Amino acid sequence: MSDMDFDAHLRTRAFARVIGPYIAIFTTILAIRLPTATGLIDGLFANPAIAWILGAVMVGGGLVIIGGHRNWRGPAAITISVFGWFVLLRGVGLVATTSAVQDIAETATLDPTLLTLARVFFGLLALIGIWLTYVGWYPKPVKAQPIASTSQP
Repeated sequence: MSDMDFDAHLRTRAFARVIGPYIAIFTTILAIRLPTATGLIDGLFANPAIAWILGAVMVGGGLVIIGGHRNWRGPAAITISVFGWFVLLRGVGLVATTSAVQDIAETATLDPTLLTLARVFFGLLALIGIWLTYVGWYPKPVKAQPIASTSQP
């Protein structure tokens, strides 16, 4: 494994350590509490500034992930990179089309079929978060290539 590959592997592990638990915790809670999230959704969109600030933070977070993790080699690296793009695009969507996002969220919480599909989706995301947590905190040992010595005996 070259030094660049090893650095990319370490960066992927570092991102997985943070993103994995984040995804696992929040999507699990969301999957459980989604039927009662109508009040939360109403509160979020009651003040347009709050939705705009949330969107701006999501754009920033997505850009941090995209800029800091440019590795697309392996399932964990691809998952992290896709997550970064997802967060960025979701933030742009929230800022650019706040009312459309609000309508989608309200429709998903009011329609029983969409609510069930959303809960399954968030449950699957929670499993991905658990997997990323495992990848980040309990990886297979990877050895870096030995550094060649330039000193003469």
